[in-house]
Amino acid sequence: MIKRVVDFFGAEEYAHQRRRLFYLALVLIVIADFLVPREHAEYLWDHLPGWSAVYGFGSCVLLIFVSKFLGHRAGLMRREDYYD
Repeated sequence: MIKRVVDFFGAEEYAHQRRRLFYLALVLIVIADFLVPREHAEYLWDHLPGWSAVYGFGSCVLLIFVSKFLGHRAGLMRREDYYD
């Protein structure tokens, strides 16, 4: 069972199926956000359906780009043989 899961997520031949599966999960999360009751929301954006998913995705992408910038451009990342 574990081998099948590892092969599915690691093999290139299943890339198209993985991509479709991840898009389906993203769509289901956004649809599920439409079903959440919003009577206790404090801010305007809390009333918008799908806001949590968009905000989470945007924050994740921003975090990745900032960390890549700090690592590559700001000089925080070193070569593997830096201490040799």
